[in-house]
Amino acid sequence: MRKLVRLATMDYSLGNLLKGQLKYLSAYYEVIGVASNSGKLQGIGDREGIRVADIPMSREISLKQDVRSLFALFRFLRQERPYILHCNTPKGSLLGLAAGWLARVPHRIYTVTGLRYQGAHGLLRLILKTMERLSCLFATKVIPEGQGVLHTLQHDHITRKPLAVLHHGNINGIDTAFFSRKALSGGTEQVSRTSLGLADDDFVFVFIGRIVHDKGMDELARAFARLSACQLPRRPKLLIVGSFEKGDPIDRQSEQEFRTSPDVCLAGWQSDVRPYLAISDALVFPSYREGFPNVPIQAGAMDVASIVTNINGCNEIIKDGQNGKIIAAPLAEGSEQMEAALYDTMRWFVEHPAEVGRMARNARAMITSRYEQRDVWEATLQMYQSL
Repeated sequence: MRKLVRLATMDYSLGNLLKGQLKYLSAYYEVIGVASNSGKLQGIGDREGIRVADIPMSREISLKQDVRSLFALFRFLRQERPYILHCNTPKGSLLGLAAGWLARVPHRIYTVTGLRYQGAHGLLRLILKTMERLSCLFATKVIPEGQGVLHTLQHDHITRKPLAVLHHGNINGIDTAFFSRKALSGGTEQVSRTSLGLADDDFVFVFIGRIVHDKGMDELARAFARLSACQLPRRPKLLIVGSFEKGDPIDRQSEQEFRTSPDVCLAGWQSDVRPYLAISDALVFPSYREGFPNVPIQAGAMDVASIVTNINGCNEIIKDGQNGKIIAAPLAEGSEQMEAALYDTMRWFVEHPAEVGRMARNARAMITSRYEQRDVWEATLQMYQSL
């Protein structure tokens, strides 16, 4: 059986992004998962039924550690001699693909899940852009996670290699049987509006993710503060499922708004977001940049319409007016314009419940037809078998 190495910078990325896929592929290849161990790596290996290898890597630029990681990866790949090396996540991909090139791994695949240089400026942007170019250079095959990433790679002259999106995009798809209201009603612990201090007649917007500036949370805080001051047919409430982070923090005023407003509910980080989607009327996801985000896919599978920014991935998952609304992207059109569009669209959602209901009824079918997990796994296997 040929060896397949799947590599990510950190173990939690390997486990979260490729959950189930590694086990599926192990029926066809000897799969080895490689990542930096934060304490979860062996558990991921046990869950997926694969061998794992801990090779320390830093997410941030650290020349001394990066050189150590490069040589450790080179020694590992030279010893294992895999037929395929498949990398995702930016830093691990650069190190892994460079080591794979040095070790002469025949097939070196890079799935581009996001472009970190977007939104960066000056020297940092140049460094991050150069890292992407090098990753693509060392790869024998480059797979953009979505059409938006593909067009950006071409527009920014990152690579001249032929590019094609696998299936309809997204690295792992979604388990639509798990993300369904039917599955949620089958014995899963319930979360009620009442338990969170939300009334049945409130219009609940939910945000799921890290509470950081890059996710548009400063603009969301200001837009929602304006919305809360309006006289509307239903009381708008904002349910935030996620945690505040020190890296890329939101400003103090935004944090104070979220922590003190009676119309904001902070649920914290949750391992299972389905109950929170089930009690919400709409997802609001005003991110600055994504590769191909999972949250709008999960929301759609749970029959929830979305408000997203016009960025990579989001504008492929959401079809404007069909399963949600697409608003101005902050990096392209400015933060103030995005904030204004966010306020206008959230207000429109509260004032047009019939239209929101129609989009919500469309949402699940638009996800199951394009992002069913098994279909993504089969497309990945077929790609491997074509090498």
